[in-house]
Amino acid sequence: MEKASGELSLTVVTIIAIAAIAGLVALLWPTLSGWINNSFGNVTNTSLNMPK
Repeated sequence: MEKASGELSLTVVTIIAIAAIAGLVALLWPTLSGWINNSFGNVTNTSLNMPK
């Protein structure tokens, strides 16, 4: 019974950790999205213009 209780505790801790990380990403998403768009928004695909 103790092992089952320990596994349940570990499962609960894992679920809480995943929820905390997801919440942090959701909270920071506007900042991250803006940074990604500013950093990579003007990148063009030059591989199509390479001579064959």
